[in-house]
Parts: sequence; C-alpha cells; structure tokens
Amino acid sequence: MSDKNNINTLSVKPDKSKKAKNLLRDYSILTFATLIMCVGMHFFRLPNNFTFGGVTGLAILLAKFMPFSVSALNLVFNVALLVVGYIFIGKSFAFKTVYVSLLYSLVLYAFEIYIPITEPLTDQPMLEMIYAICIPSFASALIFNQDSSSGGTDIIAMIVKKYTSLAIGNALFFVDCLIACATFYVFDMETGLYSLCGLLAKSLVIDLVIENINTCKYFNIVCENPEPICDYILNNIKHSATIYNAEGAFSHNKKYVIMTVMRRRQAVQLRNFIKGVEPTAFILISSTSEIIGKGFHSFDY
Repeated sequence: MSDKNNINTLSVKPDKSKKAKNLLRDYSILTFATLIMCVGMHFFRLPNNFTFGGVTGLAILLAKFMPFSVSALNLVFNVALLVVGYIFIGKSFAFKTVYVSLLYSLVLYAFEIYIPITEPLTDQPMLEMIYAICIPSFASALIFNQDSSSGGTDIIAMIVKKYTSLAIGNALFFVDCLIACATFYVFDMETGLYSLCGLLAKSLVIDLVIENINTCKYFNIVCENPEPICDYILNNIKHSATIYNAEGAFSHNKKYVIMTVMRRRQAVQLRNFIKGVEPTAFILISSTSEIIGKGFHSFDY
C-alpha cells in the first residue's frame, strides 16, 4: 500500500491454463444445456404442439404443411440465421452457436428415430406445459449465459439485446410473438392459448434464471489490518481487491476499506475467514447481478 495514493488495487496473476479450463467448462455447460433442452422439446413441447415462438415453433407450424420433420426444418433455418449471427455478433458467439445448433438438431433427430412420440405423455396439458416451459427455458438461460444461443430466433434476440437496452427475455418475447400467435390458425384455440401463455412464462423464466446465475456478492470491508484479508482474497478465492484509505468519523483512527466482488459460495468463505482473523471488521455485503470487468463480463456481454 502507498500513502501517496488513496486507492491501491490488488490483482491476481493470470493462469496460463485458465483459458483452456474455461473453454472446457463453457462447452460442458453448453452440452448439458442442449441435452436437457432436447428432452423438454421432444417429450413435452412437440407432442402437444406448443409453439412458444422460435425456429422450433416455426418448424412445428410448417411441418403440418410440408413433407419434412421438425428437426430437418429446424436445421435449415438455423444455418441461415447462423450466418446473420456471425456478421452482427461475432466469431466466438458463432462457433458456440454452431455447436449448440448442430448438437440440438442431431439429438432431436435421434429422439425422433429411436424414441418416437406421437401423442402427449399424459392427459394433463397444463402439467405438460409447465415442463415444456421450465426445462427448455432453464436450458436457454444456461446457453445465453455462456454468450451463445441455441440458434434460430434466439440469434435475432441476441442481436436485439446487443444493440438495444432490452433484456434477453423481453427481446425473445417480441421476436417470437408472431410465431406463437400463428398457432391459433394452424391448430386450435386451446393450443394457441397455451402457446401464448407459455411464451409469456418462457420470457420471465429465462430472465429470472440468468439473473440468479449471475448473482454475485459485493463486499465493502472496513478494517484496521487489511493484509490477511487481501491475501486470502488473492490466494484462496483467486479474485482481486481494491483498498481505500479511510478514517473513523468518531475515533478518527486510521482505517482501510477493502472492496471486492465474488460468487455467492466464495462470499460465505470470505465472511467466515474475516470473522476469524478480524472480528471487529465492519462488513457490508450487497447482491448484484451485473458485474462488468476482468474476471466477470466485458462490455460486449
């Protein structure tokens, strides 16, 4: 620390293998999310003709009039929209989306061949709609959180989000609304009402899941001895911290304020550590889901 400057920032040295580990983690999450999305689509959404928008919803509508399967139409539409995503969003997004789109179409096609379903699993459409909303929406949120998409109109929603102030769930709603409304004319009133209701719920679930995933804890720690706390943040939690020089308003004693941000699980570890080494420290902990900077999200997020 320096008395000359009131702010001193401590940072973590970059790990050479961290990029490869992050890449493996990202694609593992994308694979898991794509698989559970296919489960929700094949077993709950497609048999009930629920059309919550998107390319899959458009494919469900067109499959009624064309001699092609839902998976085949889904693949064709995705290829065209992937080109658009590459142009407007970037190469990294395009590579991840190509992976998810191809895996999604192939798994859905495999389900159609080896586990064909021609009618709903139960006679409870409301129950099946809940699963048709929650499972794919949870998967979509995981995929969006990796700066990717499952292709289709999700790409358009990502473009809208990038160039406007709309949240991803709201962008998806506006993009998919026309497709969902077409269900009234292609199928029947009941299916149309379920689809429109599902579209509204889908947008809310995606935004809630993304916000919950990204929730972090923001610490302001007022203490007299910042060294052991900063050392724990840097070496154990692997995050950075910023130290402010401060002064007590009543005692006029010299104090330090440590500012840092971390995931919720790490926040519990830090809180317990401070309790042991600096029990007189004053700690303010806030929740936040929008962190922009090194170690979190960039301005392109």
